[in-house]
Amino acid sequence: MRVPLLQRSGRPKSSPFAARLLLQTEWLVQGTLALGSFMNAPTKDHALRVRDVEREADEVRRGLIVKLRKTFITPIDREDLFGLSRALDDVLDHVYSTTRDMYVLKVVPNDHLKAMAAVIHQCAKELYLAIQNLETQPRKAGQHAVRVRALENRMDNLYVKALADLYDNESMAMDDVVRMFKLREIYRHMIHAIKSAEQAADLIDDIIVKFY
Repeated sequence: MRVPLLQRSGRPKSSPFAARLLLQTEWLVQGTLALGSFMNAPTKDHALRVRDVEREADEVRRGLIVKLRKTFITPIDREDLFGLSRALDDVLDHVYSTTRDMYVLKVVPNDHLKAMAAVIHQCAKELYLAIQNLETQPRKAGQHAVRVRALENRMDNLYVKALADLYDNESMAMDDVVRMFKLREIYRHMIHAIKSAEQAADLIDDIIVKFY
């Protein structure tokens, strides 16, 4: 889908920074969607799709940083713009690390991973909606940021349950131990992704308080 420029009453369009953040978040939505596809069918094509999306998002972020360096006055503090872009980038980096490691290590997706992937995808959509509404409806943007934090709490519960199931078997064979360590690393990628999403939501709240 094509990302429209944000519209504000009395202005022809939003700042180019808001537009780039929105585009970056669109790629995040696409990346988490690809993560879900990989969890349902862990093929090379699905893994490569996540990698390609991550690279496209990196290009958008690089463009935003170049624009920041060339702009003397920004509509939002440059530190906030840079931090929000970096948090969004971190989410997608962890998503890519998840699919890359799962494919290389031949980790078969389980129900825990599928549930975590669904939560991350929902987080990405909430972040997209938050940034989409940031300039025009900041209160609505804040509501979407709150939902990200609620999803982070859900992910924490999924993560704890996944770890509990992972360590439940006291008489594991060596193959089971190896599988356990692989899964533990994958779970960590997933929880780091959601923590980065929460950080992005916090930064959106900071921007709303400061400027809207």
